[in-house]
Amino acid sequence: MRRLRIPAPAPAGGPRAPGSRAPLALAVPALIAVAFLLLPLVGILARTTWSELGTHLSSPGVLEALRLSLLVSFCALGLALLLGVPLAWLLARVNFPGKALVRSLVLLPMVLPPTVGGVALLLGFGRRGLLGPWLEGTFGIVLPFHTSGAVVAATFVAMPFLVISLEGTLAGLRTSYEETAASLGASPVRVFCTVTLPLVAPGLAAGAALTWARALGEFGATITFAGNLPGTTQTLPLEVYLLLQDAPEAATSVSLLLLVIAMAVLICLRGRWTGATTGRPARTVRPADDTVLPAPPATGTAEPDTALPAPGERWPLHAEVTGFNQLTLDADPGSTIAVVGPNGAGKTTLLRALLGLTPRARAALRLGDTDVSALPPHRRGVAWVPQDGALFPHLTALTNTAYGLRAHGTPRAEARRTAQQWLDRLGVGPLAHRKPAQLSGGQAQRVALARALAARPRLLLLDEPLAALDQTTRAHVRHTLRAHLAAFGGVCLLVTHDPVEAVSLADRVLVLDDGRALQDAPPAEVTRHPRSPWVARMLGRNAWPGTAAGDGLALTEGGRLVLADRLPEGVRALAIIAPEAVSVHLDKPAGSPRNVWPGTVREITSAGSRLRVLVTSDRAPDLVAEITPSAALELGLADGVSVWTSVKATEVSVVTL
Repeated sequence: MRRLRIPAPAPAGGPRAPGSRAPLALAVPALIAVAFLLLPLVGILARTTWSELGTHLSSPGVLEALRLSLLVSFCALGLALLLGVPLAWLLARVNFPGKALVRSLVLLPMVLPPTVGGVALLLGFGRRGLLGPWLEGTFGIVLPFHTSGAVVAATFVAMPFLVISLEGTLAGLRTSYEETAASLGASPVRVFCTVTLPLVAPGLAAGAALTWARALGEFGATITFAGNLPGTTQTLPLEVYLLLQDAPEAATSVSLLLLVIAMAVLICLRGRWTGATTGRPARTVRPADDTVLPAPPATGTAEPDTALPAPGERWPLHAEVTGFNQLTLDADPGSTIAVVGPNGAGKTTLLRALLGLTPRARAALRLGDTDVSALPPHRRGVAWVPQDGALFPHLTALTNTAYGLRAHGTPRAEARRTAQQWLDRLGVGPLAHRKPAQLSGGQAQRVALARALAARPRLLLLDEPLAALDQTTRAHVRHTLRAHLAAFGGVCLLVTHDPVEAVSLADRVLVLDDGRALQDAPPAEVTRHPRSPWVARMLGRNAWPGTAAGDGLALTEGGRLVLADRLPEGVRALAIIAPEAVSVHLDKPAGSPRNVWPGTVREITSAGSRLRVLVTSDRAPDLVAEITPSAALELGLADGVSVWTSVKATEVSVVTL
């Protein structure tokens, strides 16, 4: 038996493609640039008196300057974190007038000559500056020629590194994490501390390291604004400047120390701030298969005490939505409404309007006797499961599920116990210790469902919650979800593209198109008489809109369809043709069919024990016929074969629009 040989992984930089050698005209200037940057550093190494390095670095003046530099740089880092983190969040998350100007002010210290920055600080915070007299008269604070002045100068030039790094990280963070946390009842501060900060920690750490390193090496603004007083404002860079005049060898030794510190910071960052790849291999995630997990418990098992509303808690829904969506929605407690429609119809916008998360639409929302329209998302009692689940990647499945309970003040032990019960109920209890990266798509979606249900919402919004599940798991979770919704005291809106979900889970189907409601009726009514071409096609039928003319319809997409019953002239209608009512022939049929078109086979797909044949024609819209495999074999159907299709007028159902 031959042993499989697994090739060794490629180097971090990736394999070099054949012929990828750099052109000489580019390679030579690039090498000169490297030499230009490297030569000064080599100069420091070459001129360092290594035998006296310890003596130079342990001298009292150098040690005092080093102590002061560390004090100033860490204080500057703390001040930059206190002011820069909120500023970065503001720039990344909020649109406001003058935002470009504020970002320019943040960048200004990076391009401003340090001495000019020192002069600006002196004129702003000095004893004769704009704010200096007030600081001195009110608080007795004098910044120039004081250690606090050195901290202010270092913060002024170093804080932009933190703001830029963190703003970029925040801008790349999916807002669905924060929005989902808010829908679970977490206040903005709690969301920021428990979700946002942990997720941007790498960018924050990189920005903090660069800020500290820049503050440690600050010279121009410090000497201009705070002066050069030994033990008070004379930091290590200022000590180098003085030593260079009296003891060049000692200045070289201290410069080497600062160089080593700067290089250590950059090596630790390994390109995180600049966006370069780190070269580390991606973490291997253990594959998880939904099918190895136990099925959810059967209906009738004990449910979590906090999962369902207390007896008597009922929350009917009334919503008037304006903006992109224009509709009024009323629903009794315990209702489940499936929201369907084509892409761009406004389904997700409707959910986000009910959450208060989008400017595209606004909902005047009443849940029970409470008008929640003016309340922020975290106080509405509306839980949301977005399409991707938005599980917090830094939390385990258990702590993810307990998040909403903890946000509502449930004690930790009780929240974890209830969360574990919900995970068990949805069949992912054994995965409670795993983080989202260790879950399959289906498992993650079930955890997201458990998290939303455990939060005991008054309104539950599900945006394609079962889309990532396989067929077997989807049936189990659908059964569990239906059992919960049957006893749910609120209303559930379920966005779906799956007709089985709409029929099996929903009491009503709301059909949207371009933000408007085309149909709001029980599933059986929508199935029998769909008023939307998209819904009819979702149900597997041909749907052709048109206008009544004579004994048929003038089709919107071109062509004409003869009907069994005449409609009033000019009435808009939707013709629905079941695929099994379409006949396919190699030659033009003779006899009773009144609707006959030539066409070409463009696609053949399997639909259970039958085949679905897509036929295109220049005389009618695309038409799908459903035939047996033996009929397809007998006709010799394949892509590109010319055929004739026919539909009897009596086989056409018509819905007036």
